[in-house]
Amino acid sequence: MEYQFYELSNGIRLVHKFIPTKVAHCGVIINTGTRDEKPEEHGMAHFIEHVIFKGTKRRKAYHIISRLDDVGGDLNAYTTKEETCIYAAFMHNYYDRALELFSDLLFNSTFPEKELEKEKEVIVDEINSYKDSPAELIFDDFEELIFNTHPIARNILGTKKNLKKFNKDSVRKFICENYHTNQMVVCSVGNIRFEKIVDLLKKHFEIIEANIRKNGRYKFFGYLPVEKKLKKSTYQTHCIVGNTAYNLKNENRIPLVLLNNILGGPGLNSRLNLSLREKYGYAYNTESFYTPYTDTGIIGIYFGTDKVNLNKSLGIVKKELDKLKSRKLGKLQLHKAKRQLIGQLAIASENYSNLMINIGRSYMVFDKVDTLDKINQKIEAITAEILIEIANEIFDQKQLSILTYY
Repeated sequence: MEYQFYELSNGIRLVHKFIPTKVAHCGVIINTGTRDEKPEEHGMAHFIEHVIFKGTKRRKAYHIISRLDDVGGDLNAYTTKEETCIYAAFMHNYYDRALELFSDLLFNSTFPEKELEKEKEVIVDEINSYKDSPAELIFDDFEELIFNTHPIARNILGTKKNLKKFNKDSVRKFICENYHTNQMVVCSVGNIRFEKIVDLLKKHFEIIEANIRKNGRYKFFGYLPVEKKLKKSTYQTHCIVGNTAYNLKNENRIPLVLLNNILGGPGLNSRLNLSLREKYGYAYNTESFYTPYTDTGIIGIYFGTDKVNLNKSLGIVKKELDKLKSRKLGKLQLHKAKRQLIGQLAIASENYSNLMINIGRSYMVFDKVDTLDKINQKIEAITAEILIEIANEIFDQKQLSILTYY
């Protein structure tokens, strides 16, 4: 059985996949993230992810965290630049308990001022910890460099200055303006009949008044390549080279995923790992990444190396990019690359928590969910000609930006 869908009259949607396992995975994804904040709200989406657990009209913070913990469940949340998600894993006979809790958190949270102040200190520690990790911080700084002053450039954690100003009223205002019911998807992977989960969805979510998003997001445009060096008190030099890339709905998105996997994906046989690490020993950590958003995207190559090897490493990276742009993959190379990506996706689909989130995101963005077989067909259809064409567009030397910590 594949995916099943349902939509309530208020716009809240459901995607469910039946799997006969004892553990169920369920969550609610809201199409709201950091890029939806006004400048003075920077950090608000992430702040709400923290404080939404601090009290509702019927529960105190302890009762919220105990609701699923008491039956061996695991409640969690995350924020990205375009979405916020509350999700849980639990024994499959506790769906009613989980969905009731999600509804309570999203629509009945009270945001006690005392709890807000405590959580601000927690987030300040999170910000400080992040600043102590240059290998992570450089990714945020690179997006700020690429997207410049656009809202999507802002990091997720926000600033200490903004954090101090947040209060109950500003939190509620942000939720009212951004938590739209037609931009919410309840996603589920577990052992429950579709008719039963639809009944539970109606029971806990149909009473919610419709709040429909009417305006789209402010789109990004006007990218200009730039090189920037920042002095950091680090032993290693950290560097990212990259460009803007295809958005989520672009037909070249999946071919770029494959190209990125060849270049610096998780496999030990990626070109960057074989050259920068295995052949020359210049870098312990190296990878390439591709993050598509609804209207734009970003692709980059990261490596950390000794300061004396920075220019040599950059030269190797550029050589690898030139190979992708000038040397068409042979039939065997292309076959192996496709087989590797298909295998990685198959393994990832066995992680039901990730599967639950992925099908929720897909339904939210595309209003559908492709099966693994359908995705594999799209991968198999990729040609060497398409890959070399994409490589020349995305890795055009004149369009690349470089950020270096030294």
